[in-house]
Order: sequence, then C-alpha cells, then structure tokens
Amino acid sequence: MTLQQLQYVVALDDHRHFVRAAAACFVTQPTLTMQVRKLEEELRVSLFDRRVQPVRPTAIGAHLIAQSRVVLREAAQLNALIGELHSGIGGLYRVGVIPTLAPYLVPLFLPGFAKAHPDVKLVIDERKTSRIIKGLRRGEIDLGILVTPVDLPDIEEVALFREPFLAYLPEGHPLRKRRRVQRSDLREQALWVLSEGHCFREQTLSLCDRPSAGGHDNVLYESGSIETLKQLVRSGSGMTLVPELSVTPDDPHVRRFNTPEPVREVSLVMRRPFVRRKLIGAFAAAIHASLPEHLCGGSLRAGRALPIAR
Repeated sequence: MTLQQLQYVVALDDHRHFVRAAAACFVTQPTLTMQVRKLEEELRVSLFDRRVQPVRPTAIGAHLIAQSRVVLREAAQLNALIGELHSGIGGLYRVGVIPTLAPYLVPLFLPGFAKAHPDVKLVIDERKTSRIIKGLRRGEIDLGILVTPVDLPDIEEVALFREPFLAYLPEGHPLRKRRRVQRSDLREQALWVLSEGHCFREQTLSLCDRPSAGGHDNVLYESGSIETLKQLVRSGSGMTLVPELSVTPDDPHVRRFNTPEPVREVSLVMRRPFVRRKLIGAFAAAIHASLPEHLCGGSLRAGRALPIAR
C-alpha cells in the first residue's frame, strides 16, 4: 500500500470516473486503473462497484476511502511542517474567501502580503461559507476567510477583526436626518437583502428581527452582490445594510448604529490539525496592517456579533 495508491482511490471517489480521476492525478487511465486494482488485491476487498455508472464505492470501500483521506491529510501536514521548519512559509496556498468580504478585504491586504512574502503564491477562490468548509475538508483549499463562529469540531477559527454593519440609505430618507440609527428603526423599512446562502443575509434579517425574507412585503429584492444592493439604494428606493469595508468613510448614504454597534466576526479558518502556524501569523499580520485601526482594536469588542444561521 502506498500514498500514491491512496491518492488514486480518493480521486476516483471524487470524480466517480476513471478517465477524469486519472486526469486529476496527471496519470494515464490504465495506470490509475492498475494501481487501484493492485490495492484491492492487496487488501482483498473491492473498493468500487464497477457495474454501475458512474462508479461508486462499495460499503467497505467507503470506510477505507474515508480513512485514506485522513492518512493523506496527515502526510501532507507532515510535509508542510517539515517545509516550514526548513524554509519558512514559502509555497502555493489556496485561500477561500466569502463573496461579501473578497472584493473589499483582498485588495487591502494582498499587495502588502505579496511584497512581504515573495516566495508565497496565493490562489484566491471566492466561494460561500458552505463551499469553503467543504473545500477545507476535501483538501481543495488550505485556508478560508469567513464570518464566524461556525462551531465545527474539525475546523479551527482564528479571529481577525470585527466589522460593523452600517445602514445604507437613499437620498431624502428620513433616517438620514440622524447621526446614528437604532435597530428598531429597521422593522418597518423596505429592505434590499442578499440572496439565500449568504451569511450576511441571515445576519441582516436577524438584525431586523425577521426570521426570513419570505412573506414580507417590505423585503423588495434579493441579490448576490452588495454592490448591486448599494446601486439600488442610490437609485432612490429602499435601504440595505452593508459591511463597513464596502463603503468609504465619507459616503453620504451611510449611517452608523447606536453603540454597541452590530458587528460580524471575521476569522481565518483551517482544517484541524493545521501545523503551519507561521503562515497563519503572516496572514493575520498582513490583514491587521491593512485595516483601519478601530476594526482591529478593542473598541468593537463590546459590539453585538450577529448570529449565523445554521
């Protein structure tokens, strides 16, 4: 039994097709087929049912494939630890970032990180929270940047900062006459919200004391983009909530909430165990250096972190 054979088995489970699995492993299909067969002969079990298309694991195979993923992950962690001890954090890393953070946070920290760590290559993958967690578990990505807590036993969270929610109001809206707004002001407002699957949507509805967007005449529209929601507000109707990093300090459409401000906690997340501690420190340092001081300091710790729907 070899790690390479385990990689082939896991790839076949991922793709459920011999040709696609072989392509993912950068080998020919006969090579992959032969190695999977050799492993089955060594173990004296059938790992896959080849009578159906797409192929699928047998009952025994499913258990062995799950353990193979654990073995491969631990082997990768051992190599990562040795690499960090010998040569620092250099290497290729895949980072998943949620869509309500990526357009605003990544341009802030990425230039400084790249300059400080020229030996690191990053692949930024914008995806929703559920796909980041899935990607971490499957080894498709190394780190995630998302809103926490996710409260999963196999996922480690390293808090980075707390970002306030802000009211975004059209010209002439009564709430623009105030310096700050309060939560109760939102209950009767026509509200633009993000589409299903975004944690920011669920936090927005929680802040407005609405269990869902369905059945409310004053929920006008659902979009996948904060920028689309802002443009709708600027067109003169409805309001929305936005994260602070998505606006400029002098934006006339913005009003802050009374203290304690509602906030979302943003964290680095990784699959346990994650041995590259220097890499985590480098990411955290670059992100902190790129943000306004009040986001990383203690002034927002008393803010009310909004819950994330499960």
